[in-house]
Amino acid sequence: MLELKKKKSQASSVNAEGRLRHIAFIMDGNGRWAKKQGMPRTYGHVAGAKNFKKIIEYCGSIGIGAVTVYAFSTENWKRPADEVKTIMSLFRDYLDEAEKNWREKDIQIHFLGSKEVFPPELRSRMERLEQESADRRQILNIAVNYGGRADIVHAVNTLIAQGKTEVTEADITASLYTAASPAPDLIVRTGAEQRLSNFLLWEAAYAEFYFSEVLWPDFDERQVDLAVNEFYQRKRRFGGL
Repeated sequence: MLELKKKKSQASSVNAEGRLRHIAFIMDGNGRWAKKQGMPRTYGHVAGAKNFKKIIEYCGSIGIGAVTVYAFSTENWKRPADEVKTIMSLFRDYLDEAEKNWREKDIQIHFLGSKEVFPPELRSRMERLEQESADRRQILNIAVNYGGRADIVHAVNTLIAQGKTEVTEADITASLYTAASPAPDLIVRTGAEQRLSNFLLWEAAYAEFYFSEVLWPDFDERQVDLAVNEFYQRKRRFGGL
């Protein structure tokens, strides 16, 4: 695997406890970051995976109870084969690490998206991690082979299979892949793009959005602080006055 130079972290004392219960990240910009380094896109994904672990730990340390990351979308399968292979290898590496260390972490792991596309051995590992970590306090949702539209379709089909002939918003919310989490309060997208890209479409109804020009591998603790501080400047009305 490609080696990376260690970056110095920039932690601060921001405390997000309170109104900010759930933050979601669209981790964008790995490929462009690698290009700026004169390296292949796969190098950027290695850097992005390393940064993901750091940011997850930091969010927990400042009191955010649930974190969702957009790791791999239903559309990402269309990317070059070597890039997909690298991402899947990094995903396996994460599973290896999580299986060894989950007992030391107070993290409840959920994999959002259909697992049917993955080999049986990989599906089994994902399901086992979800089951074994189910009693943990903090929530980590990893969206892999995930699409917001597919999530809604999956929820509706689940309800149909249960015999429902009429559904409510609460029914759909309870049948989504994110059912174990509160709706995201803040959705952060790195890399300067300003769109959802089929991410948490139902859940994002009243989320606040924060768009950063910083590419994901460079999105450090200070950048999280900026996003959190911006969130606390917003006035959330949820359709009211």
